Amino acid sequence: MTSLDDLPIRDDLRGKAPYGAPQKHVPVALNVNENTHPIPEDVAHDIVARVAAAIIGLNRYPDREFTDLRTALADYLGHDLAPEHIWAANGSNEVLQHVLQAFGGPGRTALGFGPTYSMYGLIADGTGTAWIAADRDADFELAPETAVAAIRRHDPDIVLLCSPNNPTGTPLPPETVAAVADAARGVVVVDEAYHEFAAPGTPSALELLRGRPRLLVSRTMSKAFAFAGARVGYLAADPAVVDALRLVRLPYHLSALTQAAALGALAHADEMLAMVDEIRGQRDRITRELAGMGFTPYRSGSNFVLFGGVADPPAVFAALLERGILIREIGLPGCLRVTAGTEAETTAFLEAIALFAPNDPSTTPE
Repeated sequence: MTSLDDLPIRDDLRGKAPYGAPQKHVPVALNVNENTHPIPEDVAHDIVARVAAAIIGLNRYPDREFTDLRTALADYLGHDLAPEHIWAANGSNEVLQHVLQAFGGPGRTALGFGPTYSMYGLIADGTGTAWIAADRDADFELAPETAVAAIRRHDPDIVLLCSPNNPTGTPLPPETVAAVADAARGVVVVDEAYHEFAAPGTPSALELLRGRPRLLVSRTMSKAFAFAGARVGYLAADPAVVDALRLVRLPYHLSALTQAAALGALAHADEMLAMVDEIRGQRDRITRELAGMGFTPYRSGSNFVLFGGVADPPAVFAALLERGILIREIGLPGCLRVTAGTEAETTAFLEAIALFAPNDPSTTPE
């Protein structure tokens, strides 16, 4: 049987592994930071009607500039943004791929602060951009001084800041974003995929866009909008940046069905986001109860919690899976990560993880 090693792939891709999170059908799936709440029924009916209307015109190419969608996204974000400030693609991963295609490539570098979203390095690999992983401070925090020192040391063409950070959930101080944006020679991308789950009043990097033409702020509809299956990501930046992304995108990259579905969701933004408060509540409940069990939950501004104090993460992961509960083993020593789901899902997880709590010395994974 032919293997990857037998194929004439690029030398710089040899030995690499594709992105992969476990995909298993279990009663409680809390491993990939999805919004586990279903789309409200009335919103779903409106989205279906919009998609059905779009089907009639599928013999024609979609709006290449997705004008209506960019207008709706600008209205949703506010901050005096106009459609020409907005870019969108099939998930925020494709948005980031466009950025690295336009501003990275062979002979250029992208810098992030590990541990962070694993796709950053994979997208860098795919675009021939050298990936640099700088260190964070204790407890996965990132102070302005630490970030700026790394930028001065490496002088990257692209800086990727995850705010709040994935997989740790760590909120990113706005002072760090501003310091990085002012210190970097190249473009700075602030990935705010989980911003809607931050504490109310938490400032967005969108507030820093004015006067910073090399600052880009990425968002997604996958998380807070419960729209992961629709694959819609977007970005706000100076119009010149949007023009640069047009140079590398494939023509008609957003289908008419995707545009129609996204417009339907945005038309009901308030209703779609009504579940965010409940998810925050479950996240805080997880943090509080894990701490009470003797685990070490880290500060989170997202819809998931990273927690340490796990004696044997692979064994605990497997034991939970046997009980029908899928969380995430991310390779950090002594740590596991769990998504905040519905109240029932959170209860199922907490009851199961309590069997392996550090506060009970007799607990061992079965």
